[in-house]
Amino acid sequence: MEKITGIKSVDFKITALGHGVVNWNGPTTLTGDGGKTVDNHTLPKLRGYTNLTGKVKEEGGYKYKKEATDINFKENPLYISQNCIRHHLFKSQAFDLHYAKKANLEQVLASITGLVRGYVVPATQNKRTSPLLIEDFVDQLGNGNFEQFGQAGERDSSSFFSKTTFGDTQYISYGSISIEQLQFISLDKKFDREAMEVKAGQGEEVAQAVTQYIQSLTSDSNLAPKAIFHENYVRNGTIFEEGEVGLLLNQDAIKILIEYTLELISELSIRQAKSYMYVDTVLVDYNDSNKMMRIKRDESAISEQVQSEFATYFYAK
Repeated sequence: MEKITGIKSVDFKITALGHGVVNWNGPTTLTGDGGKTVDNHTLPKLRGYTNLTGKVKEEGGYKYKKEATDINFKENPLYISQNCIRHHLFKSQAFDLHYAKKANLEQVLASITGLVRGYVVPATQNKRTSPLLIEDFVDQLGNGNFEQFGQAGERDSSSFFSKTTFGDTQYISYGSISIEQLQFISLDKKFDREAMEVKAGQGEEVAQAVTQYIQSLTSDSNLAPKAIFHENYVRNGTIFEEGEVGLLLNQDAIKILIEYTLELISELSIRQAKSYMYVDTVLVDYNDSNKMMRIKRDESAISEQVQSEFATYFYAK
């Protein structure tokens, strides 16, 4: 069996800056003045936080709630969930999948959603696993504080509410683009990962649409991206060489999609009411080793430039 060589993933470290909370967790039940339970405090997303103290009232097993000020922002840092990040990263196509159906999946496939974000169409069970892994953005500064608010009008207990807010923020996150998942698009039900159903003669048409879309993402005339259709793509190293109908992206197509995705990430910004976040730097590792996300453990071991070809995981038979 021939060993797979080349760049297996493109990993990256993101540093982002901002102010305030852009990803709230909502109202949380806590202990207020006089030991009363209150539901009018709003918390942001905090890693590892629980609103329970761990102390249990003897009768009934009631667990005591924490007070709003009982938070250690170093132990429970603010974070922006990866779901929130992905939504804003692909915001221009965030709601398009509501309209995806069997008849128009070619348009979905020939898009950044089809090629990088991934999708599932429940009605038809067509799907494309995203090659993009992205972690939560975790704050490093811990500038959290407690704020009390009062609504205008009659002053009673219901008109007061509070929030855990934040000042300046600095986030660190890591991510990875899998070359194996990016380069192959299955058009076959065989292994339960059919991106779309193709009729006889339609495969070449879909390949052309995907090729044209990828070409539109670059202004570099030296690059010649191609999505190549074949009736039987086999994964390297299989025993029975059972393959799938599908598309395989060439080296230039992979290069264009990776550069476009990294550009999307580097230009990401989120503005929510009185708060914001923007990506400041992206450090990239063209990883040809078997140590996934080595950028997390040893930045001196990374390769910031493309030193070899992207690994090829499938062949036509």
